[in-house]
Amino acid sequence: MPVETSLPARSVVLSLYRTMQIIRQTEEELARCHQRGLIHGACHTYVGEEAIASGVAAHLRREDVVFSTHRGHGHALAKGMPPKELMAELFGRQTGCSRGRGGSMHLFSPEVGMMGTSGIVGPCILQACGGGYSFKLMKTDNVAVAFFGDGATNNGAFHEGLNMASIWKLPVLFICENNQFATEVPFSYAAGNPDVGSRGAAYGMPGFTLDGNDVLEIHRVAGEAVQRARTGGGPTLIECKTYRTRAHAEGMGDFTYRTREDVEEWKQKCPINRLRRTAVESSQASAADFDAVESEITTLVKDARDFAEASPWPTAESASRNVYSEGAAAAIAAPPPATRSITFTQATHEALAEEMKANPLIFVMGEGIGIRGGNFKTTAGLYDLYGPERLCDTPICERGFVGLACGAGMTGTRPVIDFMFADFVLDSVGEIINQIAKMQYMSSGRLKMPVLLRGCIGIGHSAATHHSGNYYGMYAQVPGLRVVVPSTAADAKGLLKHALRCDDPVLFLEHREILSIKGPVPDGDYEIEFGKAAIVRPGTDVTVVALARMVHLTLSVCDDLQKSGISVELVDPRTVSPLDVDTILQSVHKTGRLLIVDEAFGPCSIASEVSAQVADRGFNDLDAPIKRINGAFTPTPYSPTLEKVVIPQPEDIARAIRELMAE
Repeated sequence: MPVETSLPARSVVLSLYRTMQIIRQTEEELARCHQRGLIHGACHTYVGEEAIASGVAAHLRREDVVFSTHRGHGHALAKGMPPKELMAELFGRQTGCSRGRGGSMHLFSPEVGMMGTSGIVGPCILQACGGGYSFKLMKTDNVAVAFFGDGATNNGAFHEGLNMASIWKLPVLFICENNQFATEVPFSYAAGNPDVGSRGAAYGMPGFTLDGNDVLEIHRVAGEAVQRARTGGGPTLIECKTYRTRAHAEGMGDFTYRTREDVEEWKQKCPINRLRRTAVESSQASAADFDAVESEITTLVKDARDFAEASPWPTAESASRNVYSEGAAAAIAAPPPATRSITFTQATHEALAEEMKANPLIFVMGEGIGIRGGNFKTTAGLYDLYGPERLCDTPICERGFVGLACGAGMTGTRPVIDFMFADFVLDSVGEIINQIAKMQYMSSGRLKMPVLLRGCIGIGHSAATHHSGNYYGMYAQVPGLRVVVPSTAADAKGLLKHALRCDDPVLFLEHREILSIKGPVPDGDYEIEFGKAAIVRPGTDVTVVALARMVHLTLSVCDDLQKSGISVELVDPRTVSPLDVDTILQSVHKTGRLLIVDEAFGPCSIASEVSAQVADRGFNDLDAPIKRINGAFTPTPYSPTLEKVVIPQPEDIARAIRELMAE
């Protein structure tokens, strides 16, 4: 027989019992509602695991934050979400915690510190690190908690998250709910080291393996871990061995990978019955006390179900709201006249330095961005001003610190992720697309995502295929992201300033081959709004739309073309999401001809999008077919002679313009 932990105060025992009853009765009612067809998607219940969320959340304040996984009903309820909001969410109603946008796997209630659950395994670990980093930067004693299953411990997010939390001593609890199966794969098969708690030592943090059905022991150990986190002692890993006694999700088959006998055996270990029996036998509380709690919760859950069934459906117009921040946009004045000439890199450095001075919630993470100042001197000298917490060198774990940035943005700080080359950040593409870009939408605008992701793109310097990618076309397809590709120093400063002040996630891509090019840059404070193209050179005969380095290459041939009687109007979109199609259309209306010059690949590219938009909305203005020049559809080669032929060159641009004029 297991050794029972000594009982805490009667009020604590009854409070724990009440939380477990809320979870159990809500889940059992949801299972019945699933059978009735009231739940329209998945329903992952927490039956059998109630002791874990209840024991941990009992120590959390409203300001503490929880990040969870797809089996998150219990965490949400334990953190304070009313059952009616949970039920309404699974019913798909407007009154649900995520306003009908999330269902079982996407539960948001930042008002009570429930920062969200995810249908992807692992991100909650990284986001909790971000919450912990925010609290460290803001000098509060709040705590972040990540709840995750045993399957997540085989995911890279587990290693990267625990390592970051350890080296920076973040106030985070990592709670592994080891229910012995990742969907249908036994943990005993999937883990080389199936003792999760012992892994804490490998990361330099306390690690515990607990009976996940003993709410009192979980309550005791979690209390010590929370106190340790609040007082600067860093993170803790707690493995709770438990068992879900219902299927992975309601309606799924359950006995191809485990037996009925195993399930029945675990039902006899019910954590709720165990607490009640222990307390009654020790005279800590009476059977009548527990009966009263059960009766109260039965009424609460029935009322919650009735509320959910009676709640309205979301309105059609709400389906596309909150993709981006919807706060009132402040008027942006035109930049002042430029009085000096500086490089692209100097301009972005100036913008970052000025904003870091003005806003203490901005911090930068990346490899070598601290004392070294960044591979491209993006942060040179800032470490001396702001120290290691705001200029934080990272391990090589792009997924880890990008996921951390998501959690930090959710909890009140403003992270800047400097990933050197855009190719590197592909390791974190899931965190960007599935988490960062969707967070404002899934939370119905209650969470902001002021995350800036910056790094170099572009072919040149024989950097070969892993340091030359142009990925703005791919990211421009993702709702929720702003994608910025400046071509001049002045634009780079103004756009970076705007990025550091807006509440949307921004991918800021800087072409490596133009970083040292000087240009006129206004002195002092100014910003440039996203979605406003620049007329780089006015003209009358042909419109050329170009990005980044292609703007400079196009400019290099315009004077010669002018001498031969061809007047080029050069348009730089500056941002590809949002894309300023109106300015392009106005130019085409004037010139009647359009050429798009884009270093990136042609298929599914920004050039394709511009072509389609103009063909759709400006067809009657065209005097000739739309033409495009793109980079070759090939990985980037190393040799300078090969490198030159896979991207547009000035002579290619000039020839295409002349051919277009001859149409």
